[in-house]
Amino acid sequence: MLGQNIDQVGWPQCGEIDVMENFGKDPAAVHGTVHGPGYSGASGVTAAYDTGVSLADEFHLYAVIWEPDRIRWYLDDELYATVTPGDLRGKPWVFDHEFFLLLNVAVGGTFSVTPDSSVAFPQTMLIDYVRVYDRAATSR
Repeated sequence: MLGQNIDQVGWPQCGEIDVMENFGKDPAAVHGTVHGPGYSGASGVTAAYDTGVSLADEFHLYAVIWEPDRIRWYLDDELYATVTPGDLRGKPWVFDHEFFLLLNVAVGGTFSVTPDSSVAFPQTMLIDYVRVYDRAATSR
């Protein structure tokens, strides 16, 4: 997810919330990460959850619960990471505005492996559904 204000402030000032990342060099691990000013790229605040089996072998439920003071990551309804403003060591919390979803298949890169000639292209990402919920406002 990227901050809706990316065209005005650029990346990483807009903020980025990686709901899930899965890299070829570690197919059993899901990663959840936030990026912002002073904690972007390889310095993103991240957590990984190792399932012990390849995540590509069946469908899974990846979820983020995003609240004003924390972001929590889940895999198949199991909480595996939480980040709060205190985890950013004084860096700005840039997750207080609208974001948009971005779904992609990235190939290669710093955290993965460069595909060799045995990899067939194009690749496919099969998604059963994407749901976005907004917690209803409560009156006090």
